[in-house]
Amino acid sequence: MTTALVVDDNRATADALCSLLMVLGLEAVAAYSPLSALEMAAARRPDVLLLDLNMPGVNGVEVLRFFKREPTLEAVPVIVVTSDDQPETREAVRRAGALDLIVKPASAEALEAALKRAGVL
Repeated sequence: MTTALVVDDNRATADALCSLLMVLGLEAVAAYSPLSALEMAAARRPDVLLLDLNMPGVNGVEVLRFFKREPTLEAVPVIVVTSDDQPETREAVRRAGALDLIVKPASAEALEAALKRAGVL
């Protein structure tokens, strides 16, 4: 089964995304910090990563760059899920290696389309 790792410090948001992913037929697990996401990914490599940009004390674009430099995660497609829909944010995450950006609150349709572009649906 295809596994998605959701990284978001907001538990309600992460859990809601996991529920949507399960409805779409994926196995979904949540990490509530970038560090726990790295630990989870080391234990079991996800097929797709959904990453929030706005986490306390952490620059989400830097986290994305770090994930893309990790040997266990460099080939994993990353979909950024954020409330920041500014053109400069879209460009920054694209340059950092994200496949897609979905604006919160993420609709099932937007999530499904991004997962299809990622090749996991």
